[in-house]
Amino acid sequence: MSAFGAFIFFIKINGVCNIRMTYCFIYAIIKKDVGFKFSMVCLRMDSAGRGITGRARGYIMKKVITYGTFDLFHKGHYNIIKRAKALGDYLIVGVTSESFDIERGKLNVRDSLIKRIENVRRTGLADEIIIEEYQGQKVSDIIKYDIDVLVVGSDWRGKFDYLKNYCDVVYLERTKNISSTKLRSEGIIFNMGIVTDDIQDNGFVQESKYVSGVHVERVFSETEEVARDFCDKYELDSWWNDYEEFLSDVDIVYIKCRQKDREEYIRKAIEKGKYVISDSPAVLSPDKLRTLFQMARDNHVVLIERLTLVYLRAFNQLVWLVHSNLVGDLVSVKCAISQDDFEGGKPFNETVIHAICAVVKLLGKDCLEVNTNAVTDRNGDFVYDMITMKYKTALATIEIGTTVDVEDELVIIGSNGRVTVPNDWWNTGYFEANIAGKEFLKRYSFNFEGNGFRYLLQELMIMIRDKRTECTRLFYDESVKLMEILETINQKG
Repeated sequence: MSAFGAFIFFIKINGVCNIRMTYCFIYAIIKKDVGFKFSMVCLRMDSAGRGITGRARGYIMKKVITYGTFDLFHKGHYNIIKRAKALGDYLIVGVTSESFDIERGKLNVRDSLIKRIENVRRTGLADEIIIEEYQGQKVSDIIKYDIDVLVVGSDWRGKFDYLKNYCDVVYLERTKNISSTKLRSEGIIFNMGIVTDDIQDNGFVQESKYVSGVHVERVFSETEEVARDFCDKYELDSWWNDYEEFLSDVDIVYIKCRQKDREEYIRKAIEKGKYVISDSPAVLSPDKLRTLFQMARDNHVVLIERLTLVYLRAFNQLVWLVHSNLVGDLVSVKCAISQDDFEGGKPFNETVIHAICAVVKLLGKDCLEVNTNAVTDRNGDFVYDMITMKYKTALATIEIGTTVDVEDELVIIGSNGRVTVPNDWWNTGYFEANIAGKEFLKRYSFNFEGNGFRYLLQELMIMIRDKRTECTRLFYDESVKLMEILETINQKG
């Protein structure tokens, strides 16, 4: 029997028909090329015969699933749900729970789970809404709901390719210019722009996706090709090589260009009333840094140097415990870092400033003397440096290795024990304390995701909300002290 014949047969038997039923049959007939097996048709209708509550038996329904936090619901969220719906017959939307967001490092989520679910429901596009509660649930859901297509945003391209063994994976291009929506006018979403001279983003774009209220929109470079390639690579909304025009529609600027160019970009951004994040050190002069900080105060914005260490919960807990006499009176801080291990190889100044920061946060600003002992190879190239910082009752040593391997660790020695942060201490997520008289090590572990940038962004969002003009995780006078020490090292080196 043909599909049309089955349709007529169904009408004769049931004696009823309506427009929605007709549409359903026509749709099934049209779609026979994707799996219509019309051996028998069975449509379930409500008691009044007004609507379809089931589907044609034998028709292979195409099921689609997508996931998201859907915090601060905006046009981009609506569009991805709408486009996901268009890819099949039945759409399931997974909304992440608060606990799972925390587990995967999603920060600053403002709307409750109930509100986020309700926002998805109001679209009228989701046939079913579920809650995503744990890592690995996507595989389970795909199998459980017999999913044909998983839909994710293109900014996650490649991350979910492993699920192609279970279903089709479609990466949808995200909606651009969402910052022009009502959310931005209400100060809920802040636009960010990046100033760069290369196409590497230091993981910043990816990290920003985990902080609600931040949208990386545009990129500036003096080199048109760099700006265009960066924009394409990270799927931003626009690129510019005119700095004034670039600044016209951003709230926050991240400056990650060459050291010599940072000061001018920072100054112009602050003058325009923009919040600024700069790779550290922002400048190589304590006096110039003081001037920039004062400009930020005068313009009611914040200048933050990218020293992510001070924004990590684990490191702040470490500092608090040490200052609370965990291992007695501090005697020594030993800090070692290999340039090759630090973010894929950073210049000396950008490497050592993180070590200096760790020392100052632990031992304070009252450093009495700074010395450096550099080692060069036969060609006169720098390979190793031992820096000492003398305090009244303690001594700090910093080891920097360029072409030689040093053990990346932070060790704090006190009169009653020691604290050790192994391996990549600048991304502190774990440390252990060996306390005199205690048989076992005391271990401290904290959730840490990404490269630490998201925690800096979270703090910046809090500062903007509270209308602060100075960061309390690293005060301006502490930043100036770091620069004074770095200046001494460079002069002696």
